[in-house]
Amino acid sequence: MRKWTVPSVLLLLCLLSLISDQGQKLHAKAEDDSDSLVDPPKVEEKLGAVPNGLSTASDVAKSQSESISKRTLRNTAEKFEFQAEVSRLMDIIINSLYSNKDIFLRELISNASDALDKLRFLSLTDEEVLGEGDNAKLEIQIKLDKEKKILSIRDRGIGMMKEDLIKNLGTIAKSGTSAFVEKMQSSEDLNLTGQFGVGFYSVYPAADYVEVISKHNEDKQYVWESEADGALAISEETWNEPLGRGTEIRLHIRDEAGEYLEEKNLKDLVKKYSEFINFPIYLWASKEVDVEVPADEDESSDEDETTAESSSSDDGDSEKSEDEDAEDKPKTKKIKETTYEWELLNDVKAIWLRNPKEVTEEEYTKFYHSLAKDLGDEKPLAWSHFTAEGDVEFKAVLFVPPKAPHDLYESYYNTNKANLKLYVRRVFISDEFDELLPKYLNFLMGLVDSDTLPLNVSREMLQQHSSLKTIKKKLIRKALDMIRKIADEDPDEANDKDKKDVENSSDDEKKGQYAKFWNEFGKSIKLGIIEDSVNRNRLAKLLRFETTKSDGKLTSLDQYISRMKSGQKDIFYITGPNKEQVEKSPFLERLKKKGYEVIYFTDPVDEYLMQYLMDYEDQKFQNVSKEGLKLGKDSKAKELKESFKELTKWWKGALASENVDDVKISNRLADTPCIVVTSKYGWSANMERIMQAQTLSDANKQAYMRGKRVLEINPRHPIIKELRERVVKDPEDDSVKRTAQVMYQAALMESGFMLNDPKDFSSRIYSSVKSSLSISPDAIIEEEDDVEEVEVEAETKEATSSSEAEPTRDDELTEPSVVKDEL
Repeated sequence: MRKWTVPSVLLLLCLLSLISDQGQKLHAKAEDDSDSLVDPPKVEEKLGAVPNGLSTASDVAKSQSESISKRTLRNTAEKFEFQAEVSRLMDIIINSLYSNKDIFLRELISNASDALDKLRFLSLTDEEVLGEGDNAKLEIQIKLDKEKKILSIRDRGIGMMKEDLIKNLGTIAKSGTSAFVEKMQSSEDLNLTGQFGVGFYSVYPAADYVEVISKHNEDKQYVWESEADGALAISEETWNEPLGRGTEIRLHIRDEAGEYLEEKNLKDLVKKYSEFINFPIYLWASKEVDVEVPADEDESSDEDETTAESSSSDDGDSEKSEDEDAEDKPKTKKIKETTYEWELLNDVKAIWLRNPKEVTEEEYTKFYHSLAKDLGDEKPLAWSHFTAEGDVEFKAVLFVPPKAPHDLYESYYNTNKANLKLYVRRVFISDEFDELLPKYLNFLMGLVDSDTLPLNVSREMLQQHSSLKTIKKKLIRKALDMIRKIADEDPDEANDKDKKDVENSSDDEKKGQYAKFWNEFGKSIKLGIIEDSVNRNRLAKLLRFETTKSDGKLTSLDQYISRMKSGQKDIFYITGPNKEQVEKSPFLERLKKKGYEVIYFTDPVDEYLMQYLMDYEDQKFQNVSKEGLKLGKDSKAKELKESFKELTKWWKGALASENVDDVKISNRLADTPCIVVTSKYGWSANMERIMQAQTLSDANKQAYMRGKRVLEINPRHPIIKELRERVVKDPEDDSVKRTAQVMYQAALMESGFMLNDPKDFSSRIYSSVKSSLSISPDAIIEEEDDVEEVEVEAETKEATSSSEAEPTRDDELTEPSVVKDEL
């Protein structure tokens, strides 16, 4: 029930009861009041008015002003009290409030822990409250009886007196802990959850009858019992074993909840919800052991015979000694026997409550494996253990796993499950929320433990609250600092100036750690840049990529900027399907010759990334496959533009059907005759390829996002020079037009675009091959002879008929007479 809380439910029920029970009283009182009016209004004074009817605007304004000013109940009004049908409210709690039946064990263990906490606090000033022997053991015990279908949870806490049982269990949502905290305000470390509040009633989805047996040091032992039907009973308990001190809750499990009578299920629930409770939790668990018992006479005689046969080759002396030993030792056998003993379920300590300086690396590794249910021996790449103070206080531990889950990005936007577990005072609440960490950090493992997190009444989900934003902000900052620390401590990430110092002071285990992190979780950092505008610059510092000068190693943006040429204003990059293709891209020819470094972006998400990452440290990003590339001033630029003006104008007209926006002189080509670039704010060729590969893509809707195509020509290339001469001589030459068309289509392919008509392109290529081989364009392709095909079909039929006839002779060949005839 996300929208209905207990207060609103109570109010609704009360209103229903008030309407049904008190409606007649209110109506009678209204008639009495109208009869008792001393001076009723006259028609002449208030035209159209009726007694106790509508009042004038002035009267309404006066009454409203009095109500607003007083903000209290009117003295003349008849007063009622809100009421609730307990049975109906219990039905709502049982069937609607708790969506997960499993949490009843969490709530009862949490209550038991609170009772033990209270006792421990009181024992600081009075040691006698602990008692002696087993009573002094602060522990929680769980025991089950499958035959009687009873599950028992017992603690040796402070216990409850008869008055406490009536107040705490007879009143829904009554918390004994809150009153205890108010009473003991002198303490600063009372982590209590609320004893027997609404959480206690979570037992009824699993149990149809509940007994609460409790013993307080200052009172007798009492039992509280109820069937969740609105009735309860409290009596002095004398027929069961005395508790000494504490509380035992006996749940009579429903038939449909039989899974809670299985030891394995109980162990799993305790491990999930209550693994880090301060006090030891024991389960009366069964265990099979080998036991030696006396063997039967028949079995013993069989064993003697076997022994005699095996020892027949031995001498007489050895036989006599063995017989004597056999007579002295009785015959026994081993059988499996089921025994019961108390098994500790929560042996992992809550290290986040300790000082980070006191926790060793081995303890952090062990805790990570327990939290992640990781049976391997790999250490986490990094961890962050901190305490946040201020408006919102919480403790947290975050881990970077050594490997990414195989399905990390498969349902990235369709799941709310996070690896961050939420605890409240060491009690697990949930891991199915995304309010505390953004999706791009959902690969982190860890937990958050807070006393002030806003939970709903069933403690199953977080409510929207302003403190969540504060917690989320702190967690993101700590997570990014933790990831940055991996890079700072990695010798491979150091700049050339600082590399020697880092290598001398660093540990070999940290070498290459950030490259390992990036290979596993690099895509998450890129998604963070897309989604998190607030931390975009901090995330950009974590980006890694290969470049034309990195020799296969990863480079950061800071390292790229430190190597930029003097006068370089932009950060150059290129996108493509893989490194092999972008390395050979014609867009890099002039850049490489001039010594510029270009970033390789080969992940499909990089195209989306660069739509959000516009600049870094006041340096703009420039895609070298788009317009706007500036490589300094070229003194011959104007001269070349004028020289090839006629060719560019003609070529643009020849490509009118191809939707080419313009034909220009290129400043980025060295060896290639021409390429096709796109407008600065449109899709690149690689982005067009990605969008066309989408399952639900619509070509018509994508048309407006495609960038305008511009053909750039290399004025220094001999093909371009020759083409200019041919155009000057005869601009209407068909062969020149065909050549221009083929060059444009080849440039499209080399630039990464998909051809709209591959058949047309291949036909033009074949025509060029014919011309180069001096083959006439009108040469006819030789046709096949139909007769040969008919003959082949006849031969096939004959072979088939002969193969069908052959098996019939196999049986005849086995007869002697046939063999004789053949001879």
